[in-house]
Amino acid sequence: MTIEEIIGLVSALDGVLTLTPGPGGEWPELSWGDAFFYYSPDGVVPTNVQPFATIVTKNYPGDETSRLDRPDTFRVNIHAGKEEFARRLGRSPRDTGGTDVDPAVTDTLIAHPVYGTAGWLAVVNPASKTEPATRELLETAYRLARARHERRADSARG
Repeated sequence: MTIEEIIGLVSALDGVLTLTPGPGGEWPELSWGDAFFYYSPDGVVPTNVQPFATIVTKNYPGDETSRLDRPDTFRVNIHAGKEEFARRLGRSPRDTGGTDVDPAVTDTLIAHPVYGTAGWLAVVNPASKTEPATRELLETAYRLARARHERRADSARG
């Protein structure tokens, strides 16, 4: 899967806002070239909600173990939730007992190296081995984000 394929897949989902920061915008230079996916049917970047998935193309401070400084390397990060995390990896997100593989390995579903305990999964350079799971997980994360949005909207209406 390419970055463009993933952006196309997720952006086509109803109510998704795709943020792709670049030069000249309001977003920090560190985020340029990355992609952030929000469920936001009004098309406005939410101020109090995290994206449900991201694509990062470089190392971030404190998040270097995937070695995204290698040429043509990116990582898809997906907020899969606790249940899907456990189903895919066979353990609870909070169980960090050393069962994960090297975070730099490609085409392998792993716990996110920083946010795994919060139910985030990741794949460095998804390809034939992880493409079906990556697609399914992105749709799961989208459904979860949409459901959270709808619950908040219902609660606000009282």
